[in-house]
Amino acid sequence: MSDAPPDAIDDVVGVLTEQIETRFGMSMHQLKAAVAAAPTANSHAIDVVKWHGLLLESQAALERAEDTLVAALESQPSEVDDPTMELAHRVNAAVTARDGRPMVVRWLLDPDAVGKQDLAARRLARLRGRQGPAVPTSPPPRSATTPQPGRSLAR
Repeated sequence: MSDAPPDAIDDVVGVLTEQIETRFGMSMHQLKAAVAAAPTANSHAIDVVKWHGLLLESQAALERAEDTLVAALESQPSEVDDPTMELAHRVNAAVTARDGRPMVVRWLLDPDAVGKQDLAARRLARLRGRQGPAVPTSPPPRSATTPQPGRSLAR
């Protein structure tokens, strides 16, 4: 399939890459290096780099699945057998996985996207800054007047 002209997803990857580079003012290579050097400095950049990488991985997986399917179809007689049909299902699953990635990257890049300004988003942003657990994991210290289990206060 390498002889085929670039399809719409290649254009989408290119457009999203350009948008990311514009948003952060650096190339994807530089952004990836910056995220690797300071993995906690900018959670937004970390998310964008992660999902862009997932998009590239899913696109590569789809291309491999398509190539395998085409090779199987070329060697088939007139009827498609079950293993080849399974390859077709794998291609469909790869398309579904790949098609979701650009939506996530677009959402991450859009500061006004639905869900980014609501109460849940603000709570999530506050939680991201926490270093420890959200709930205490050890019992609170007992004061001298706190009754101990099995003992009464009256003596």
